[in-house]
Amino acid sequence: MKHSKILLLLIFITNTFIAKADEGMWLPQLLGKLNESRMKSLGMKISADDIYSINHGSLKDAVVSFGGFCTGEIISSKGLILTNHHCGFDAIQNHSSLEHNYIRDGFWSKTNAEEIPNKGLYATFIVRIDDVSEAAFAGITSKMSETERMAVIDKNLQQINKDAKKEATQKSFARGFFEGNKYYLFVTETYNDVRLVGAPPSAIGNFGKDTDNWVWPRHTGDFSMFRIYANKDNKPAEYAIDNVPYTPKKSLNISIDGIAENDFTMVFGFPGRTTEYLYSAAVEQIKTINDPAKIAIRDRALNIIDGFMRKDEGIKIQYAAKYASIQNAYKKWQGEVLGLTKTDGVGRKKMQELEFQKRVDANTSLKEKYGNLLQTLETGYSEIKSLGLARDYYQEIVSKIEIFTIVAQLNTLVSAYEKNGQKGFDEAKPKVKAMIEDFMKEFNPIVDKKLFEGLMEMYVKNQPENVVSPMAKTLVDADITVASKIVYMETSLTDLTKLNNLIDGKPEDLIAFMKGSSTVALQKELLSTYQTAVQKDLSALQSRITLAQRTYMQAQIDVFKEKTFFPDANSTLRVTFGKVQGYKPKDGTYYDFKTDLDGVMEKYKPGDYEFDVPEKLRMLHKNKDYGIYGVAGKMPVCFIATNHTTGGNSGSPALDAYGNLIGLNFDRVWEGTMSDINYDASICRNIMVDIRYVLFIVDKFAGADRLVKEMKLVHPKKRK
Repeated sequence: MKHSKILLLLIFITNTFIAKADEGMWLPQLLGKLNESRMKSLGMKISADDIYSINHGSLKDAVVSFGGFCTGEIISSKGLILTNHHCGFDAIQNHSSLEHNYIRDGFWSKTNAEEIPNKGLYATFIVRIDDVSEAAFAGITSKMSETERMAVIDKNLQQINKDAKKEATQKSFARGFFEGNKYYLFVTETYNDVRLVGAPPSAIGNFGKDTDNWVWPRHTGDFSMFRIYANKDNKPAEYAIDNVPYTPKKSLNISIDGIAENDFTMVFGFPGRTTEYLYSAAVEQIKTINDPAKIAIRDRALNIIDGFMRKDEGIKIQYAAKYASIQNAYKKWQGEVLGLTKTDGVGRKKMQELEFQKRVDANTSLKEKYGNLLQTLETGYSEIKSLGLARDYYQEIVSKIEIFTIVAQLNTLVSAYEKNGQKGFDEAKPKVKAMIEDFMKEFNPIVDKKLFEGLMEMYVKNQPENVVSPMAKTLVDADITVASKIVYMETSLTDLTKLNNLIDGKPEDLIAFMKGSSTVALQKELLSTYQTAVQKDLSALQSRITLAQRTYMQAQIDVFKEKTFFPDANSTLRVTFGKVQGYKPKDGTYYDFKTDLDGVMEKYKPGDYEFDVPEKLRMLHKNKDYGIYGVAGKMPVCFIATNHTTGGNSGSPALDAYGNLIGLNFDRVWEGTMSDINYDASICRNIMVDIRYVLFIVDKFAGADRLVKEMKLVHPKKRK
């Protein structure tokens, strides 16, 4: 047994520090120091300076944060942006109606004049990234509490942002890395006139929908196109009819030579959030408690919404984006549990912790600093377990019952009045009114009523009574259908005209309505119960764990000197790299690295919600009419690689060894979604739509060759 444990430990160390060498989401300004030699050994032909430079146009200047929730890339000298269909979906939906159903039929502008403005949509460039850690930590002492420490850092960051060198059209923000052990300043430039240029029908852009989401093999043309507009000086400007297409510092060349297994690939984008350095107990709770609870809640919500969407085309349009958002995380968490189980993610963490403690105990100075750290983490996560579950129940359920969102907005007006009188009310009103008017476009009280019935029952019956609102318990225990009638009988909360009348009326009348509303009373008690029974203790515990986790992050860097660490994703610009490769998801099964249009036709089901195929695409396939984009009678569609990606990387450019665009990142394989917590090169793969399929759809299917003519198509493999 002793020899077996030693062998397992050696295997763990080998896997952690060798096989996982290409794991990571790396800061682009540090590639030259940390990653360039490794990237070149994998086949990269350009330099780190070609990827990130502040002295000349580089790849970073062709990558944008798209709306703050996705990534996009510039693919022409006229500011044309490529991103995912699901990233542009809200804009596509907002411009759709029963008469002009761009979700179903797609949209392609024939001229620049037909490109559609999108209020609130923006594209942000990164101008430069600076290490400001020293200034951020000025005045910090080891005796400070977590709250005191953050207060000093926040004050320092305000000054750092104020002093940052930037142009009038630029902004800056500073963000913590390595659990707050480092800080970097990002100088940005944001363009607010972003117009919809084109999108394929959902039968292409969202082919496979829920069934294929997070799944390989994949056959989805997940892309849409937008364009950045600027003023006549090429600077950011609000929408104006005389704005002109933006001229970028850098636009991506597009390779139509395709990909082969083991080709070098690189993904450049804005990954949202990962937690790669968690203590094992935290991962165990995610796998066995938190994810299963959230999966169950979303499963019920999705079944309710889907039942309405399948029967009513109007509701289908109204709830399409909302349903996709709920379903996306729902299926991701399922894959996360599967992957953590298959790769023994918790066991791997525990093996690392054994080695960590062994090294700490063998070193006097390390033992003095970190000797009891793992026990502190164990205690903290044990205490937070039940509160974390109650948090997830409250947040998941209350956010899905949207009548409570309406109440919360009205409460904003009441609070503004109580704080600053009529002036405060008048200042808050335009924003609240605009939000509610926009919100009500995608709200249906009949659907919401069913969600209330289904989810409130779970809230009451699946939790300990001490964290449940007494009023909710009384309503549910009596009769949930009667309870829902009481909540939704107040049409002033579900009818836009009546809501506007409330908002436009006297503040005193709004306050009187709120005081007399049983729905408002329920929302208020749900919140107060959560704040007193859960949030108060949870916040204190979380503060302790945050301190211990930050210490553990630094401790891992100090103890495992042989490893190069990357910071967790936090919606800042990152580079990840790897190779085109298939994978083995389970015994007896191996998945190839690519798919083609033949696979689309194999999945084709006439009239099916998920797998219908437009007639024109079927004809192009039948005639093998693929233009310059097909290969040997096949039309490539998607491919996979070992790039370490997450949410926020949607729409990120997949680049070849020369920095040319070869694909568009849009998903991960189901078994590898646990890469947010525990990347494993054996099954973690990102999914990309092949750029040749994008061009084929734009050119041959949509007939929008004017857009292809803007792009620079290249043949990098002819250099060999």
